[in-house]
Amino acid sequence: MSSSPTNDSLTPDEADITPDPTIDDPTIDEQLVEQAVVEEIIEELIIEEIEEEIVAEAIIEAEFEVLDEDALLEEAAAAPIESPFDRSGQWFVVHTQSGYEKKVKQNLEARISSMNMEERIHEVVIPMEDVVEFKNGKKIVVQKKVFPGYLLVRCNLDDDSWYVVRNTPGVTGFVGQGAKPSPLPRKDVEAFLQVKPEGEDAPKRGKPRLEYEMSETVRVKEGPFADFSGEIVEINEDQLKVKVLVNIFGRETPVELEFSQVAKL
Repeated sequence: MSSSPTNDSLTPDEADITPDPTIDDPTIDEQLVEQAVVEEIIEELIIEEIEEEIVAEAIIEAEFEVLDEDALLEEAAAAPIESPFDRSGQWFVVHTQSGYEKKVKQNLEARISSMNMEERIHEVVIPMEDVVEFKNGKKIVVQKKVFPGYLLVRCNLDDDSWYVVRNTPGVTGFVGQGAKPSPLPRKDVEAFLQVKPEGEDAPKRGKPRLEYEMSETVRVKEGPFADFSGEIVEINEDQLKVKVLVNIFGRETPVELEFSQVAKL
């Protein structure tokens, strides 16, 4: 009888060939799949955690920005309003040729610069205000001079600064009692330059002043009462109309007219 071969009778190559227990083992495949799934889940969790940290940092930065803006607004609101009266020097009213205020202002500023008077003559202002006018049936807001024919000058008044201002082309003199110019008091400076009293809201441009005022005398430009004059007793801003007392046959009769039908005297 023949006997089965033993390892001693096998060639070296045949002896090295041994069966691999992992080949075609279904339990190994399941473990690999489970490991891949676990790694994917861990990666997703790490990504989510990073994204949450980024979002949290962005929210914190946004909150700081909002807080900074609020703090700045509060600081601005708490800051005291500067009054032009508290600036260096005093404010004086200077009379000019009417209609040439802007030109006189330019002339004076040029003289201040050329004569090196900036340390004594600090500021030249034409006070302006918003006025409602009606043109072609439409309401418009325009800027007009508060005091036609006048300038406000802030300066340290002495003989030299007086000479520079007084001898500017177009200037006819300072306003004051006698020969001595009178500085403006605080309330007038703040009123002319539109400063809110302490305790009120921050300065805002107020409601524009209407071109016409109650009790003002106007002339009728057109219609059956053309060239008549009368006193304004009522102003209807919404309908762009005024009611004027016109003297007709010795009797004052209220006549309703459009803004475009009347003119200032």
